[in-house]
Amino acid sequence: MAGIYVHIPFCKSKCSYCDFTSYPDKLCYAEGYMACVYREMAKRKEELKNYKFDTLYIGGGTPSVIDEKYIAMLVASAKRNFNLAQDAEITIEMNPGTVSEEKIKTYKKCGINRFSVGLQTAIDSQLNDIGRIHNLNDFVYCAKLLKGENFNADVMIGLKNQSIDDIEKTIEVASAFGASHISMYALTPEDGTPIYTDYLNGELPDGDEVAAQYKAGVEKLKSLGFNRYEVSNFCKDGKESRHNLNYWQRGEYIGFGVSASSCINNVRFTNTFDLDEYFKCILSDNFAVIDREEIDEEGREEEYIMLRLRTANGIDLKEYTKLFNADFTKKYSAQLKKLEHSLDCDGKTIKIKDEYLFVQNSIIVEFFN
Repeated sequence: MAGIYVHIPFCKSKCSYCDFTSYPDKLCYAEGYMACVYREMAKRKEELKNYKFDTLYIGGGTPSVIDEKYIAMLVASAKRNFNLAQDAEITIEMNPGTVSEEKIKTYKKCGINRFSVGLQTAIDSQLNDIGRIHNLNDFVYCAKLLKGENFNADVMIGLKNQSIDDIEKTIEVASAFGASHISMYALTPEDGTPIYTDYLNGELPDGDEVAAQYKAGVEKLKSLGFNRYEVSNFCKDGKESRHNLNYWQRGEYIGFGVSASSCINNVRFTNTFDLDEYFKCILSDNFAVIDREEIDEEGREEEYIMLRLRTANGIDLKEYTKLFNADFTKKYSAQLKKLEHSLDCDGKTIKIKDEYLFVQNSIIVEFFN
């Protein structure tokens, strides 16, 4: 399985927590940017001719902020240049404040069959506080346009003045209006973002509070029929994100656009984060890659362990042996003994117990010491 990712770096307004490559003041460059993305795709056509792609993910930024015709042309370009599976999962990220009936119609007509909607919270005051351009009514309108479609809702925890009741209400709203997949993730205050000041001032929930919020959210999701298949991802039966599963299974993927990352044939590479530089490279018929790294066997093994332990299924011991020609339980016997209270080991798989998944980083790092 292999996936395609396309980064659309434009948005109406940059949220206070956003550390992604996005530009709230350069929407006028959208047409030229998309032309460069189509050109970059065509330039990769020959080297990727033997790959079959099962997913196409259009992320950002806010892909839904640009004219929908560019999105339709993007999907057409992916189909024209690559072997995109007939039943490929094609996802677009959307901000509820930028959607319309006409956009949804165009998305569906061009083949998009999964939608990821940035709800974040159902509390308008909290949406305003983090700089979101939408309110709850906008989400409800968006969800009604997506009735019967396969869509995800993003839910954030760890926000200023956010209570467990607020989180449960947000989950209930997302579920009630048809989300079949919910991504629940904790706010990460990154240095350089406006919300980092709130963090320094002690205005955000501390680690124990966020852990309690996460636990309550997990329980609420479970009560509504959502199964956790990765630390931050929950879905109804059969509604897992195939694109994200590919990442967690160390599948291959190719990225297009500014700041997009790729991993093909155990080589990881990343495009420039500078929009002007991206234009310059593509228009001069060059790739915009600024960083390239070949992943050795040790790196592949570390990635495998890190990614698999994030998932509910954990590490398949037979698969590990096949991939790395080693017995996981023998190689990491000391770590397994040290972590036995937080791991489930049944002889076939090793996975982090449910109650410890939220602190999985502190567990995973033990395997790299």
